[in-house]
Amino acid sequence: MSGIIDPRERARAHAQTKQVNFFADAVKASEQFRENYAGRLNLVKAKDMPFEHSPDGLIKHIINEKMDTKECCLDIYMQFLPPAKASGKHRHLSEEVIYVVEGKGYDLHWDVKFDVHDTMEFEWDAEPKRYDWEQGDFIYIPPYCIHKHFNADPASEARIIVINSRVIKQIGFDWFDQLENAEGY
Repeated sequence: MSGIIDPRERARAHAQTKQVNFFADAVKASEQFRENYAGRLNLVKAKDMPFEHSPDGLIKHIINEKMDTKECCLDIYMQFLPPAKASGKHRHLSEEVIYVVEGKGYDLHWDVKFDVHDTMEFEWDAEPKRYDWEQGDFIYIPPYCIHKHFNADPASEARIIVINSRVIKQIGFDWFDQLENAEGY
């Protein structure tokens, strides 16, 4: 019976509703984006990387969506962990990768379990997993895993480079929860 169209469906498809310019606006927005993109930064000098006293601790933004760079997918920052101190505790739907530039310490990760029935249901492990790290190590944090970084050295600062994807935010999952602030915030 292919090729047979119910006349009611045809009438509904052609029913007059409001008129918009979504497609034409998207073409114009793309043209404007490309013009603006050409003037964005290819290079960010260290002196132009702003510091922030954030709920997660002291960070220096290397690349951030508000810094007008050509990078459109990643946010990257250096986090400073004072001697024998810790970051805040948070979770977000994007996975995170970390490179340890200086120091030694450990992470606590509370893995997430989820199920989907009528709604998404999340549950986190009651006991965290511990991951010891030192200079030169790479740390992977899965999506929505609660995590916190600790500097194990009582005398020296630790520094880590944190990399997050901002793409997940653009598809409607801008879920970021600060569960505990860093000491002093």
